[in-house]
Amino acid sequence: MKPVGERTAPGAPAGTGHRVPPQPRRPAHARPAATPSPPGLAAHLDASVAAIRRLEAHLERLDRWADHLAARLTAGGRVLVAGNGGSAALAQHLTAELVGRYRDDRPAFSALALHAETSSLTAIANDYGFGSSYARQVEAHGRPGDVLVLLSTSGRSPNLLAATDAARARGLRCLAMTGSAPNPLAERSDDAVALDVASSAAIQEAQQVAVHLLCTAFDRRTVAP
Repeated sequence: MKPVGERTAPGAPAGTGHRVPPQPRRPAHARPAATPSPPGLAAHLDASVAAIRRLEAHLERLDRWADHLAARLTAGGRVLVAGNGGSAALAQHLTAELVGRYRDDRPAFSALALHAETSSLTAIANDYGFGSSYARQVEAHGRPGDVLVLLSTSGRSPNLLAATDAARARGLRCLAMTGSAPNPLAERSDDAVALDVASSAAIQEAQQVAVHLLCTAFDRRTVAP
């Protein structure tokens, strides 16, 4: 006879003595061991969070930018925005929020992402060189009192520097988001959010948050209560 409390192993004939050893019970509060982070991913996340935290030093600056943008755009002015590569995508994100909306309904405002003018961009680059790709558009669209916002990780792109020179010559206010300062773009702009971060990816990820912070402050001034 099989002793009470003993289980026969699956597939074993009854009474053979093959017993399943007792299994230790896991406490109800116990959790599975944490899975190690894949190599490199945790470090990337840490760098991005650290870069975003550096924006805390620029919150008042971004609030002032929003104040200036709201004053100019509600008076009929325009904001021109430009960048290269991933920074171009961030530039177009900003103009989409201004022309469309960020969170709440408000009037539409005039904002152009200069890289998105593909026919103009390629014609200018072909005829004058890529360094003039944005400056020529600033000459065409910019008016005194308008705002030029430039995004860059290095702050050294020749076409952005040329755009800044063209804007300042025509009385536009130049605002820049860059990586570590000093850099030529920050120095030539009227004001800059310069993040002392080594990783270009982390700079762009923080700049995405900066764009949303700017839009939050802008909406606070332009959305009807």
